[in-house]
Amino acid sequence: MTTSLVDAPTAEQRHEMIALAAYYLAERRYFAPGAAEMDWLDAERMIEALIATAPVDVTTAPERIRNALKFGRV
Repeated sequence: MTTSLVDAPTAEQRHEMIALAAYYLAERRYFAPGAAEMDWLDAERMIEALIATAPVDVTTAPERIRNALKFGRV
C-alpha cells in the first residue's frame, strides 16, 4: 500500500478521524450515557488541532489518533 502525505484530509477522512476520536473519548469515560455530543465536539477540536500541527497521512492509523488522545498530544 502506498502512503502519501496531503495538506489536509478529505471531508470523508476528517469525519472518520473525528468519529474514531469520539469513540475513544467515550471509551475513556466507560461509555456513560449523556455525553455523546460533547465527545463529538471535543473530538472535532482535537482532530482540527492534530491536522493543524502536522501533515496528515491519508492512511492515518487508528493507533495514531488513539495515542494522540492518550498522551495529550492534541
